[in-house]
Amino acid sequence: MAKIVIICGKLFDGLGDKMLGPTEILIEGDCIVEVSGSVGRPGGANVLDLSDRTVSPGFIDTHVHLCVDGLNLARQTLQCAPAKALAGLHYAQQYMRYGFTTLRDIGTLDPEWPTVNLRDAIDSGMARGPRLIVAPHMISATAGHGDLQGMFPCRCNMGLSRVADSPAKIRELVRMEHAFGANWIKTMNTGGYMSAGDDPARVTWFEDEMQALGQTARQVGLPLAVHTGAAEGCKQALRAGARSLEHCYLIDDEGVAMAEKAGAFLVPTMQMTREDKRLLTAGRLPEHAVWKFRRDVAAIEDAQKRIARSNAKIAFGTDCGMFPFNEGVLEFQALVAAGITPGSALKAGTSVAAELLQRDDLGAIAPGRQADIVAMPGNPLEDIAATSKVDFVMKGGRIYRHGSLDILQ
Repeated sequence: MAKIVIICGKLFDGLGDKMLGPTEILIEGDCIVEVSGSVGRPGGANVLDLSDRTVSPGFIDTHVHLCVDGLNLARQTLQCAPAKALAGLHYAQQYMRYGFTTLRDIGTLDPEWPTVNLRDAIDSGMARGPRLIVAPHMISATAGHGDLQGMFPCRCNMGLSRVADSPAKIRELVRMEHAFGANWIKTMNTGGYMSAGDDPARVTWFEDEMQALGQTARQVGLPLAVHTGAAEGCKQALRAGARSLEHCYLIDDEGVAMAEKAGAFLVPTMQMTREDKRLLTAGRLPEHAVWKFRRDVAAIEDAQKRIARSNAKIAFGTDCGMFPFNEGVLEFQALVAAGITPGSALKAGTSVAAELLQRDDLGAIAPGRQADIVAMPGNPLEDIAATSKVDFVMKGGRIYRHGSLDILQ
């Protein structure tokens, strides 16, 4: 196997809260085999000098939508699945240039399975891009956040949404996601801001429906992610066994305490709120979102500060696809602005994200882990904005970006 030695000026290993000094990493094939002050120079090893850089595990974004264009949703949703997959590959490659070596895609709006196809193409080597972990569709109640019928005439029934209104139908949809290769199950138990005809402050599943969804996900062996807004929606998701709460826009103290006790992960997508505030100020927020977001924005920001003060597990997630992928890396800065320490923000996008995804081979620079490695000028523990300056990207021991080399352009 090919051997690579990386000479690091500084190292954030993803496990601790401190920056380590000069360190060397030995890689064989796709795996890290040694991390120490000196790993020697094995015969034939390629030596990469990053002594003027801070080295970190590859970033992990646990909430993206590669095949969704949030600001052009009604038009883009009508495209065919291959068009969405090809666009998704472009966005995945673009995002990888910023240091994101693993993405959890958490749902598309299409009758087919474009993110499953895209994941499999990358895994097989047919396409280059970040590692994908996917929840193929968003299971929703009728007229809930995942039901697009509010954007189209009622006579249009194109099968774009995965909609159910009974425990039996919910079980069927979960089982179908499993059968077609899902890594996760995704549902929404409250309304959202960018969908028409629903309200993030209201719960859309009845308790027996949410319980049926959680029970079926557990039975087929898949973890559950829940888009949720209302405080009661957060609690309902936790009662149903959700592993991650997505957005948790209006979570209250009781919900945070329940998440801490359950060991559930919160994915607060804070940069999305900043993006929507800018759109609102500029008069560009979609009309159906304006009244909801204007009403809730102060409460959302209070909830984000509540999450930052908590002992809950916070994982990095952006909702990219609902806003441009080239701004997703700003989530690190949004986390810190809400009160999270730079070290915890970095771990949210590395080791904590890997723990959420149940991938003990990712998220840290340590022996036995995948050689997913990025480097940047500056020290992100002193200035978290350094995370937006990544100029070296390695995934699985293969270099994708370094100096003049950029195979993702």
